Amino acid sequence: MKAQPVEDAGSDAARADVWLWRARYFKTRALAAAFVSKGRLRLRRGALNQRLERPGFRLRVDDILVFMIGERLHTVRIRALGTRRGPATEAQGLYEVLPPRGAPNAQKETQPHA
Repeated sequence: MKAQPVEDAGSDAARADVWLWRARYFKTRALAAAFVSKGRLRLRRGALNQRLERPGFRLRVDDILVFMIGERLHTVRIRALGTRRGPATEAQGLYEVLPPRGAPNAQKETQPHA
């Protein structure tokens, strides 16, 4: 059996396809796996910024994922890995939605113009 790279190992991690399915971005795990296999998921972890192409890549809490579904850009920080595909309210607790890089500050948008 082939050993996993050190950065992928650990029980405090979840497969990319499984996490996307648990977070309810895809209806089936097979759809999530196909999405990742096509290289449509980007990972930011510290200084690491790479495109993922393996559905089995292990994601960890505080990883940032960037991906497009349809016309919508999603940027999320993983807050929890989850243990099942639960209801939508449970799934929303698995991640924090972040503004895309380069987007105007939300604070600036709410300030009145002089």
